[in-house]
Amino acid sequence: MSTLLVSQPNFEDHVTPRGHPERPDRIRAVEEALADARFDSLMRRTAPSADVTLAELVHDRNYMQRLRDARPAEGIGQIDGDTFISHRSLSAVATGLGAALAALDAVLLGEADNAFCAIRPPGHHAEIAMPMGFCLINTVAITAREAQRKYGAERIAIVDFDVHHGNGTQDIFKDEPSVFYASSHQMPLYPGTGAPNETGVGNILNVPLPPDSDGAEMRRAYREIILPALDNFSPDLLLISAGFDAHERDPLAQLRWVDEDYTWLTGKLMEVAGRRCADRVVSLLEGGYDLKGLAGGASHHVATLLHG
Repeated sequence: MSTLLVSQPNFEDHVTPRGHPERPDRIRAVEEALADARFDSLMRRTAPSADVTLAELVHDRNYMQRLRDARPAEGIGQIDGDTFISHRSLSAVATGLGAALAALDAVLLGEADNAFCAIRPPGHHAEIAMPMGFCLINTVAITAREAQRKYGAERIAIVDFDVHHGNGTQDIFKDEPSVFYASSHQMPLYPGTGAPNETGVGNILNVPLPPDSDGAEMRRAYREIILPALDNFSPDLLLISAGFDAHERDPLAQLRWVDEDYTWLTGKLMEVAGRRCADRVVSLLEGGYDLKGLAGGASHHVATLLHG
């Protein structure tokens, strides 16, 4: 496999309050882990700055202006109880989106089989009209729409293994049969969405996992429910919302996954991608708030993308 790593040069531009779990150290931890010699064969690229008006592909027309209005001239502004925006946050948003779109180009043009984007802030909680849950724009959703608009991809699958349900991605695509969204997540847990009966137009698949469940429970959920549904959808492209906060070390949730669970799960997703979409996978970092757990999960995920 040829794997592209897209790094974000200005990840520090998005400033959050001291003690906030979504902090620049997250990217430093991932980059340090991926600097190991076993990743020497990674293709590496620095993210360009994207045109953030592409957010209108999934968000409402006034969305970006509301973010600009919330942005302070200096210091940190607060959008809700958990979500903050600083003076240069939108610069980080632009390169986070630029990373995803550069990865999309590389994979769909055949320069790489798959790609991983080490970016912040995360995006899967951002709804059509509302930023929330640490997320400012929904990067994975924009990437899906751009794959359809720019490359004519007809069927896009998004698999979200972040411990928190991607309510934003579900909100955006709930009425769109050309996009399949599958999520495994702890329930009950923020944001409180993601019940099995939330099915959209038959394109949404939610598989809640109980607190304190481990990798064995996750494997059953994927083997019996999510992977067969993904295979049946037969996507042209697989996007992954790769959160590593289901790790047993994470402070914001109570699942008990370990590093090797991310190896298994990534491998199984790659098997479906190999059968259905010529190995085309683009993975975007979402959550993960214990630095050691994040680094371990992300490195096992990328190693599996790279080596199969």
